[in-house]
Amino acid sequence: VQLQASGGGLVQAGGSLRLSCAASGRTFSSMGWFRQAPGKERELVAALNWSGGSTYYTDFVKGRCTISRDNSKNTAYLRMNNLKPEDTAVYYCAAAAPLRLGLPLSPHLYDYWGQGTLVTVSS
Repeated sequence: VQLQASGGGLVQAGGSLRLSCAASGRTFSSMGWFRQAPGKERELVAALNWSGGSTYYTDFVKGRCTISRDNSKNTAYLRMNNLKPEDTAVYYCAAAAPLRLGLPLSPHLYDYWGQGTLVTVSS
């Protein structure tokens, strides 16, 4: 699976962004958005089971983010509202192989990774 992430940029606190992740190649079971800030570990932001549509959001983005998909475009989206400076990070999309059932939450359970897109939130 090849993943192409886009949509990052510089935004003021309180603003919004929509990240996109276009997938091509093999099928996959779930898509996740992760982020990694300088000096910190990579952490899950949100995940989506591609066939069933179930979703998961980490506590720090609940109510501020929406993960969605467009099956016709094989693309996942992460809409982020009310952005905060602490949301500044490189955001990665990742896909889990079909054998991984359910909704994986650990980055170790994702098999394919996009290149990352930088989100910078200014105060």
